[in-house]
Amino acid sequence: MARHDYWPRYGLENYTLLLPFEDSFDGVKSTGWMQQNWMHSLTASAAYLAVIYTGQKLMEGRKPFALDTPLFLWNAALAIFSILGFLRMTPEWIWSWTGENDLKYSICVASFAQAVSGFWTEQFALSKVAELLDTVFIVARKRPLLFLHWYHHISVLVYTWHAYKDHTASGRWFIWMNYGVHAVMYSYYAIRSLKWRTPKWIAMFITVLQISQMVAGVTIGISVYRIKSSGGECQQTWENLGLNLGMYFSYFLLFCNFFYHAYLKKNNRYAVLEKKDSAPSNGAAVKEVKEEEKKEERNGVTTRRRAQRVD
Repeated sequence: MARHDYWPRYGLENYTLLLPFEDSFDGVKSTGWMQQNWMHSLTASAAYLAVIYTGQKLMEGRKPFALDTPLFLWNAALAIFSILGFLRMTPEWIWSWTGENDLKYSICVASFAQAVSGFWTEQFALSKVAELLDTVFIVARKRPLLFLHWYHHISVLVYTWHAYKDHTASGRWFIWMNYGVHAVMYSYYAIRSLKWRTPKWIAMFITVLQISQMVAGVTIGISVYRIKSSGGECQQTWENLGLNLGMYFSYFLLFCNFFYHAYLKKNNRYAVLEKKDSAPSNGAAVKEVKEEEKKEERNGVTTRRRAQRVD
């Protein structure tokens, strides 16, 4: 379904500032490469799972690595990348549903796969491979690895590459939303990697953003389904649409479950920290809090397992 030219479009002439790598972007070559190689997203996913398993085995009986500085630099780099992607995608995204265009155009015509937004679409797809390194930090630091974390990384990688090869039009929304959420999320992770204590509401706000992204993804998918079912033209294959709805709905359920266990459930991580901070300074009270934490860890229900960072 991919095309090499779309009209109307938001071309280079609409940008007052062009970065060298944006001006030289070749959308035809980029799309051709993805059409020939998108199946390697499955290869990368298999290798990713193998690295996780091997890494966890190697770390058994070993002390966790601190990696504070590398972790900060990694999160800061992803934050900056996401901020740039969000800023560069926003003008085309706004144009796609305003003026002479409408919401149907924004989810059914893939004109964003050109020019500046085309370059940042390509970088978005490639970044999903780089983001797998998030899990290496978790394994090397011997932190709990949630199903949501690795499932999210694999499914986003495969779906993004599958969507890019066909120029899925609704990807305009998915990419713009993901860049925005990641800009906030990785900035937060960078701050946390410096050992700075942050208020609970910030972490809750980020998870709410993630859940909102999933609601929007399902809503857009249903809108595309209605258009295609009624005989209308919309640039998204049925196969990709099925992947879209299944992926976003599963994310919605998993992130809601994470939100409950991380912030609302009794004795969640933040409740334990607040209890520890507000406990009297006498030895008996401090000992009681510590014994409660140890008991939770022995029973395998410590809420730290539910509040581990996710993408």
